[in-house]
Amino acid sequence: MLILAATPIGQVADASGRLADALLSADVVAAEDTRRLKRLAGDLGVEIGGRVVSYFEGNEERRTPELAAMLVEGQTIVLVTDAGMPSVSDPGYRLVVAAIEADVAVTAIPGPSAVLTALAVSGLPVDRFCFEGFLPRKGGERTRTLTELATERRTMVFFESPHRTEASLRAMAETWGADRPAAVCRELTKTYEEVARGGLGELVEWAAGQEQGVRGEVTIVVGGRVAEARAYAPEDLRELVAARQGDGLSRKDAIEQVAGETGLRKKDVYDAAHS
Repeated sequence: MLILAATPIGQVADASGRLADALLSADVVAAEDTRRLKRLAGDLGVEIGGRVVSYFEGNEERRTPELAAMLVEGQTIVLVTDAGMPSVSDPGYRLVVAAIEADVAVTAIPGPSAVLTALAVSGLPVDRFCFEGFLPRKGGERTRTLTELATERRTMVFFESPHRTEASLRAMAETWGADRPAAVCRELTKTYEEVARGGLGELVEWAAGQEQGVRGEVTIVVGGRVAEARAYAPEDLRELVAARQGDGLSRKDAIEQVAGETGLRKKDVYDAAHS
């Protein structure tokens, strides 16, 4: 069995009893950083019972077949990363795929998540959201990515390094507008936890005003695009649906896309299209 085990993102006390049990009983513990794993085990008062191997971005591709072979042999592997859930913007995805292809059971020990914690405290809508990971480092690629997300209506969550936080916020404000609501969540669950909320323009000023620069682990939450209020006549909606069908969409998909673009209910667009 492959066990993906979430580890604390700040407070060691957030670790579950199941994590401690898994570290004690696993045949193999694959860790993003073996030194941090040993510190965590020491803080938990747990002696790791099995073999410890490193599994990080630099050796993930090479080591995945080795670990998959161990799973096929019947060994239980616990995978941990430095913080949060493995495979979520961390090593793990390749091993999960390999285990599934080998018909090996995959399960998880849930626990702390920077994505969900930031969403919960952001004050932004959480009924629908998407996780976008880290933005590209290069300015041009970052701008292209943000432009593609300009019409995203779900709340968006990003990870960012502290020294790029100001530049990313500035690029977001330039692409999406300074008034777009957002929150910068820093050092979540740790002693110096801080959540700065406001429009993207305000958050650029907040980041620029940090005397020593933004510090610590950073998660940025940004509200999705709010469709502009507009009254659509039935004939307008019929034309929009017809245009989407002309682009090759089925009538059903065309109605769904127009509903998303206009912020109207699919039923209202359907009724207009068939009136």
